[in-house]
Amino acid sequence: MSIFERYLTVWVALCIVAGILLGKIAPEVAHTLDGMAIQVNGAPVVSIPIAICLFFMMYPIMVKIDFHEVVRAGKAARPVGLTLFVNWCVKPFTMYAIASFFLGTLFLGFIGPDAVDLVKFPLGADLAVGDTYGAGTVVMVDGVRMLEVPLWRSYLAGCILLGIAPCTAMVLVWGYLSKGNDGHTLVMVAINSLTMLVLFGVLGGFLLGVGKLPVPWEALLLSISIYVALPLLAGYFSRKWIFATKGEAWFREKFLHVLTPITITALLITLVLLFSFKGETIVQNPLTILWIAIPLFVQTVFVFALGYGLARLLRLSYENAAPTAMIGASNHFEVAIATAAMLYGLSSGAALATVVGVLIEVPLMLMLVRFCLRTQNWFEHSRGGTPLPQ
Repeated sequence: MSIFERYLTVWVALCIVAGILLGKIAPEVAHTLDGMAIQVNGAPVVSIPIAICLFFMMYPIMVKIDFHEVVRAGKAARPVGLTLFVNWCVKPFTMYAIASFFLGTLFLGFIGPDAVDLVKFPLGADLAVGDTYGAGTVVMVDGVRMLEVPLWRSYLAGCILLGIAPCTAMVLVWGYLSKGNDGHTLVMVAINSLTMLVLFGVLGGFLLGVGKLPVPWEALLLSISIYVALPLLAGYFSRKWIFATKGEAWFREKFLHVLTPITITALLITLVLLFSFKGETIVQNPLTILWIAIPLFVQTVFVFALGYGLARLLRLSYENAAPTAMIGASNHFEVAIATAAMLYGLSSGAALATVVGVLIEVPLMLMLVRFCLRTQNWFEHSRGGTPLPQ
């Protein structure tokens, strides 16, 4: 791993501190950047800084995808089927249930049953001040219509967005560290990216609606187009062009080498922006991070255990079982952060919840990598039948 990947937890922590300091020292900077957005019917829909950052987060992952491998993946029906089942039939709903229980019941007294959050006005909604929308009420703030929702439900929205975004980026690192099948991992990156184009909006709209949260369908679908489809198309066509002009060897040995630092740098810039808005909340109530982190931790461990256990029941090889469980457990936090910022605003509780997902994911996934390496003798091996060195 590069120094960016090896010490990602440290960089995230530094960005949190930098964001809090920025919010304290120069709050007008973050507010100005948040105001740089594409407007639709008077409502900010696409944050230009976030869109730029996310493109550079996503493009390096998308350009690695070999779409011929997606076709060949059908030959490995069990690991692919298990991964899709855990990612799309289990994970979104367990995330909703676990987050609702912890945030809406167990920790509600700590969060504050009367605490509220101001989020963006739903795109396309024709509502007047005082009207209700889901669990929210339309209010006027500095001449702009906003939606006032219970704070715990705003946190829940961020958790939902994490739950419907299976990992398509850092899972390549987790699979590599756990000595899994890199080909299977890359294939699942491709399949998850394509599946997200369809199910991210459908499941997101459904679960946000069940949670009595704003469901701006137009904005949700637009976020998929801009934050997933655009880098996917850019990756596909640029990959073809580079292969045709420079060759595959140059692509793998030169081009890919410089992309990972760009991806993580874009992510860290996004984190600085997010925490510049939530710095005051964190300083006043640092336990906020803990209330959000606990259900995310429980969800991650549960989904990993389910995937790993089912992989053993299906008698998958260790090389396929490890990345299958990793893909289900980890989240595509880049898309979740960007979507939360676009749907609800950079200063929303939903955006904060997605950032907490980043904060805990790296150390937690490294812990699960170590667990996989220590339990690889539970499975047969496709590389000679003996456990791999740790």
